Amino acid sequence: MQYTNLGRTGLKVSRLCLGTMNFGPLTSEADSFVIMDKALELGLNFFDTANVYGWRKGEGVTEQIIGRWFAQGSGRREKIVLATKVYGEMGDGPNDRRLSAYHIRHACDESLRRMQTDHIDLYQLHRPSLTIPVDETLRACDDLIRAGKVRYIGHSNRAGWQIAEAEYVARARGGARFISSQNHYNLLDRRAELEVTPAAEAYGLGVLPYFPLANGLLTGKYSAGQAPEGSRLSHTRTNLVHDADWEQLGAFGKFAADRGLTEVQVAFSWLAAQPSVSSVIAGATTPEQVRQNAAAVAWKPSHADLAELDDLFPRTPKVALF
Repeated sequence: MQYTNLGRTGLKVSRLCLGTMNFGPLTSEADSFVIMDKALELGLNFFDTANVYGWRKGEGVTEQIIGRWFAQGSGRREKIVLATKVYGEMGDGPNDRRLSAYHIRHACDESLRRMQTDHIDLYQLHRPSLTIPVDETLRACDDLIRAGKVRYIGHSNRAGWQIAEAEYVARARGGARFISSQNHYNLLDRRAELEVTPAAEAYGLGVLPYFPLANGLLTGKYSAGQAPEGSRLSHTRTNLVHDADWEQLGAFGKFAADRGLTEVQVAFSWLAAQPSVSSVIAGATTPEQVRQNAAAVAWKPSHADLAELDDLFPRTPKVALF
């Protein structure tokens, strides 16, 4: 497994991050334990979760599963860079959601309790809150860092202007600055390149792409208008299968085959080759899938490879400056 710095920090993370969103709802606790053990065995030292994962309001099901895995000992917690998120609805009260200082402090304590740990390595704001000043949110994050409950802070799903605002408010306050940005980013959806990745490079943020396989469309398992039984797009967002450019995806499959690679290897390695990307978030439902994903970031595309992929999946047009 390869490792790199997370953004501008000295923190080393694996180029593949284990996404845990399915732990609980789709993957049993026992299977989740096996998957995490395999990830650790393969050198993945970066796990990503959120307090809302598990999708039972207020319970933090996925965080609890991770906590019970840590509780097995053998240095599991010490070997992991642990990332979780705050924002979502965790109760019925008006202060049980979003990014007020009140909610952030309480939500952090609850995440620590569920995960049976005394600190969170990367505490991420799951989405922006337009009604709460960013300086209030940053003040709460500073308090958590000073208390030793949080090591670093990151954010998710922010536009370029929101990343810039957070950076300059943090600098003006002289407090903690964000070190990462988690965003939807893959070969089929390169909108992050309009604002997010340039902002990340400017401010030293490590980009953490999620949905790197475009809900499975970049795996080679789908065919024109057809989704495999039991796959994500066989029961949700089925329009993506019908609306996909199958000529483009066929050419992508040929690109991979010509190099003796799978589509997954190309999709992951292309993201890992982007200068702003620190680690690619990928979930898994079996230990074998973890192994395949871990191996998928090993390919190093050449400049010619990257140019050919740019032709196949055109960059999002840059905004014209007048």
